[in-house]
Amino acid sequence: MSSFMHMMVENYNEMIESKKDPIVDSWYLMHSPLPLVGLIAIYLYFVLDLGPRLMKNRSAFEMKKVLVLYNGYQVIFSLWLCSRAFVIEDVWSYALQNGCTNPTNGKYKEMLATCAWWYLFSKIIELLDTVFFVLRKKQSQVTFLHVYHHSIMVLFTWGYLKFLPGEQGMFIGFLNSFVHIIMYTYYLLSALGPKYQKYLWWKKYMTWIQLTQFLLMLLYLVAIIAMDCKLPKALTFFFFGNVMVFLYLFSDFYRKAYKKPKRVRCSDDSIIAKELKVE
Repeated sequence: MSSFMHMMVENYNEMIESKKDPIVDSWYLMHSPLPLVGLIAIYLYFVLDLGPRLMKNRSAFEMKKVLVLYNGYQVIFSLWLCSRAFVIEDVWSYALQNGCTNPTNGKYKEMLATCAWWYLFSKIIELLDTVFFVLRKKQSQVTFLHVYHHSIMVLFTWGYLKFLPGEQGMFIGFLNSFVHIIMYTYYLLSALGPKYQKYLWWKKYMTWIQLTQFLLMLLYLVAIIAMDCKLPKALTFFFFGNVMVFLYLFSDFYRKAYKKPKRVRCSDDSIIAKELKVE
């Protein structure tokens, strides 16, 4: 057993060294995965166990001002992150012309890596979404979909930047950040209070927007595979698998949250509304 563990450690160290980018490796949190793995472990422990126990006999925290500031920050940050895709002249022309191979342009590669790090930073900050649910005693919103989505995005973004930076990240990261502008705008309006409720009629379409996002990502990834693009295939297939998981989970959430009650006839011929149960 000790020999096996020793071999695993050696192979891990060899992989780390062979894929090391001196510039990326010097960035905060990028030298080793251990800090982020530890952060995710603490996050899961708090939102699934410690937090609910601490809040069990306490009143929910009133966090209106915090939520307004937090969601406002998320909107501004997502806007800024999307704008990073335009900092290089003719960046989209270059992406379209060279979108089937890993970038060779130095400025373009640097832009991708820098944006990926800030994207990682945004995923870490977004862990607060769940923490706020716990502190406000909204544990029913701490679902598997929610926790899985937030956890895996932190770990995957780190792995993408560390080991497999590729062209795929630009389109997917840009699209996700654009959707977050819409999503956190909704949360901001919701946090402002009852007088803004009339502007929240589009709540149902939030999930549609997210599902459309995943469908566009799938089309993009299928096109990459079909054209046999010279991009890291491991990254493409991991993206594909993860997007499929998200597509299923968000579709399942939509069915449960918005499926209209099914009307059934009772034995006495009276009609009652019965909520459709989805396993």
